[in-house]
Amino acid sequence: MLTLIYFILILGLIVLVHEFGHFIFSKIFGVYVYEFSLGMGPRLFGTKKKKGKTQYNVRAFPIGGFVALAGEDPTEKDPEVPKGAHLYEKPIWQRFIIMGAGVFNNFLLALILLFCIGLFHGSIDMTPVVTSLDESMPMYEAGIREGDIFKKINGNKISTQDDVRVYMTLENDGSETEFVMERDGKEYTYSVTPIEYEDEETKEKSYKYGITFERKLNHGFIPAIKFTFSQFGSYFKQIIITFKYLFTGRLGVNNLSGPVGIYSIVGEVTKESALLNIANLTALLCVNVGFLNILPFPAFDGGRIFFLLIEKIKGKPVDPKIENTVNTVGFCLLMILVVFVTINDIIRLL
Repeated sequence: MLTLIYFILILGLIVLVHEFGHFIFSKIFGVYVYEFSLGMGPRLFGTKKKKGKTQYNVRAFPIGGFVALAGEDPTEKDPEVPKGAHLYEKPIWQRFIIMGAGVFNNFLLALILLFCIGLFHGSIDMTPVVTSLDESMPMYEAGIREGDIFKKINGNKISTQDDVRVYMTLENDGSETEFVMERDGKEYTYSVTPIEYEDEETKEKSYKYGITFERKLNHGFIPAIKFTFSQFGSYFKQIIITFKYLFTGRLGVNNLSGPVGIYSIVGEVTKESALLNIANLTALLCVNVGFLNILPFPAFDGGRIFFLLIEKIKGKPVDPKIENTVNTVGFCLLMILVVFVTINDIIRLL
């Protein structure tokens, strides 16, 4: 039950912040707002619908939310909406800000959460330095020692400990891995083949190198600021790396997670240090939501911004029929992906 509450709070906060970005700038620029809704599906409760007033609702399923603006459809001509209050009647720069405000708010929330973590809990030193090695494992046997700093893994540049974990996971198929390490200002190259392990219960195979990181905490205002932007950049880089591996086929779509997968993750991370882990997970999800929404894909904020850029270049709006068709097709494809990912999540849970 507690996991469900955390899940609803995390997704609710992320959606609320995102949609509030669209909402507040719509109000600032005088766009008529029909509805501000948290959640999807049937309406549970909210304000009464009144002519000329925005309706505020909470809906049944806490997996999304929306702001309904007058004039999102360029063909819409609602006589109840005051003249000049349709979205399409506003200058391109105002529409650009309205469409991008949700993503901006998600990124801002992630930065605030990371700063609070760094300030009140301590700022993690992200330097990718080896702090502990198992002398019976491949990395030690290859010649890598404590104090060495990761520079590259299979040619991929390493900047943080997170980079090491990501690449050692994605590049870890049991084959030989090339590490470039720095020691006393000089770089050395090592080839390491991990040892295969099999889980006795699940029979799942994994590969071990024999390395662990001890996360050093720094305290103070300046370290908190450094940690905030370092961790934010690291989260952003992880998403880019994941997309790179998806597009090159080295990572399958079945590796993605949806709401069900997030629910299971929430359950895991809240077993210990619940508040700290929730803040970290929320920050990570904020960066993910912001990144996905800014992609120039139909039905995303980035898709709408892309059409605005075309309008700016052409000097006139894209044909509304074409825009609506593209957005509808994009939305359908997105829903198919969500269903597919959700089914995979459920199979993994079972």
